[in-house]
Amino acid sequence: MKNSNNSSGFLPTTLILVGIPGLEAEHLWVSIPFCLIYIIIFLGNGIILHVIRTDVALHQPMYLFLAMLALAEVGVSASTLPTVLGIFLFGNTEISFEACLLQMFSIHSLSIMESAVLLAMSLDRFVAIYSPLHYTAILTLPRRLSFCGHNALSHSYCLHPNLIYLSCGNISVNNIYGIFIVTSTFGLDLLLIVISYGLILHTVLGIATGEGRKKAFNTCGSHICAVLAYYVPMISLSILHRLRHRVSPLLQAMMASAYLFFPPVINPIVYSIKTKEIRGAIFRMLSEKRPRV
Repeated sequence: MKNSNNSSGFLPTTLILVGIPGLEAEHLWVSIPFCLIYIIIFLGNGIILHVIRTDVALHQPMYLFLAMLALAEVGVSASTLPTVLGIFLFGNTEISFEACLLQMFSIHSLSIMESAVLLAMSLDRFVAIYSPLHYTAILTLPRRLSFCGHNALSHSYCLHPNLIYLSCGNISVNNIYGIFIVTSTFGLDLLLIVISYGLILHTVLGIATGEGRKKAFNTCGSHICAVLAYYVPMISLSILHRLRHRVSPLLQAMMASAYLFFPPVINPIVYSIKTKEIRGAIFRMLSEKRPRV
């Protein structure tokens, strides 16, 4: 196994995938059931996805959740297929460290998605059993939004709040869904960020010297700027959507553009200026590319 030694210690450049310990000599035979398993996974889930997509009668929440579950399972399987079949069919047991990290990220991300879909399916079944008379009104697609001839969005890209306000029907359920999603994702993240900085502030105030406190605050400066660059436009745009009748369309469009473009524009600039190591690396890169006379 190749490795590189640096000041941080041992860092592997490649990793060895064992497969099934003790059966290394039988890997070719072991590949047969694994190939059959992958065929069943892709064929079975592919059939489910195709049937749900083409049969209008199956365009119901229960089956749409099932399609999402099938898609997540296909993704997880596709993430593992190159290494699993590479080991058993071709004896390729090495994987680069970066590829291992990418595979790990894909597997865990899709597994989290799969878990979330299972949660949504359980809530769907709860509504169907607990309140069957309201199930159709709450979850089924025939009660989806109706549009009354308006098709002009006020932004240069699609956003959920911008789309639902084109409807001439009752959008209270959509608003509740939107608030729930924002609160359970962005809201929770923002709360944890605030708590983190509360703990940071408490720690910094405990530093005896003013120079030490200044240095500690400087280490957080770039991240604070990134947090503000992301959340201020997002919260402002959300407020403007709620006050859309009292705010000019131009301001809404400008804030929507700021929400989308401001963070990716400002973050590289802030981190380049505020982070000494990145600034030094940029200067070294530019000096290496400068033609010598």
